[in-house]
Amino acid sequence: MPEEKQVSMSKILVTGGCGYIGSHTIVDLVQNGFEVVSVDNNSRSHASVMQGIEKITGQKVKNYKVDLCNFDDTFAIFQENEDITGIIHFAAYKAVGESVEQPLMYFENNLNSLINLLKCVQEFETPHFVFSSSCTVYGNPDSIPVTEASPIKPAESPYGLTKQMGEQIITEFSKVNEMHAILLRYFNPVGAHPSSLIGELPVGKPSNLVPAITQTAIGKLPQLKVYGDDYPTRDGSCIRDYIHICDISHAHTLALQYLIDKKYSEKCEVFNLGTGNGVTVLEVIKAFEKVSGVKLNYSIGPRRPGDVVAIYANNDHARTSLNWNIEYNLDDMMSSAWNWELHLKQDEALFNKQNTGLN
Repeated sequence: MPEEKQVSMSKILVTGGCGYIGSHTIVDLVQNGFEVVSVDNNSRSHASVMQGIEKITGQKVKNYKVDLCNFDDTFAIFQENEDITGIIHFAAYKAVGESVEQPLMYFENNLNSLINLLKCVQEFETPHFVFSSSCTVYGNPDSIPVTEASPIKPAESPYGLTKQMGEQIITEFSKVNEMHAILLRYFNPVGAHPSSLIGELPVGKPSNLVPAITQTAIGKLPQLKVYGDDYPTRDGSCIRDYIHICDISHAHTLALQYLIDKKYSEKCEVFNLGTGNGVTVLEVIKAFEKVSGVKLNYSIGPRRPGDVVAIYANNDHARTSLNWNIEYNLDDMMSSAWNWELHLKQDEALFNKQNTGLN
């Protein structure tokens, strides 16, 4: 586990705090001495996640059920919490396929929410801002691994485009305001907290690989579909850089501390967050089968619009500047994801038992 660094108490606003990465980051922030408030309208998340956070940390975190696209409601959060010293902005729609089908919904939600937040940053002079970006900003890269200096290629999806535009908005905004920002371009977060009290909990059918794997293995989904086996990769499936959710979340705490300690060299800095290892979709499936002992029912389907062929990170900048280290390997990622799925099944069985009077 990452070594905990005790920091001075600062109030941090986490947007999308009930979401997958947001909830794990709240845990890491609290365990490292930060005071946290959350905002999440629960349109793509579950409010019950806050109970898991409380069980892990022993602290109750307040969540405002607010849509950040509503400026007045967003502004009211800052009025109630004028001592917010930093923001970590996760709240956004993130399904690549859905963004291809409904681009306007993605532009409206992901960009309006960011602009409203920055208006509040300007009004309340909030000094520190960490943005949840994505390796999708690199598009189909010319060479891998990608560094922070790799060219920003045309986005392969409207989702990726909102991340590119979000980075540009923050960069231009920071030039004329006192706010310092960090853009964290992370690759493919997977797995769950070791306690199995929080994890990835998709609303509806999962659009990400690992929850689709675990839901297929446990019987929630009849079959997993692998989108394409004819890519120019070692086994024909796409290559991604999968990284444990707890490694990702700890990087946000380190990024905030980096800003607080004034270690920055410019108003807006970029960091890649990945393991530096490319893994194919089929290799992920094999790793899951190994750690779980479950043979997965999957089939090969056609390529999915918006998917890049292969991408993984050069993470030297984050390692040296943020003092960030990778603590979990691929087996850890798969076993924690599977334990989380088993925990959800146990909770469901207990709920059904209680509600049928079989106590």
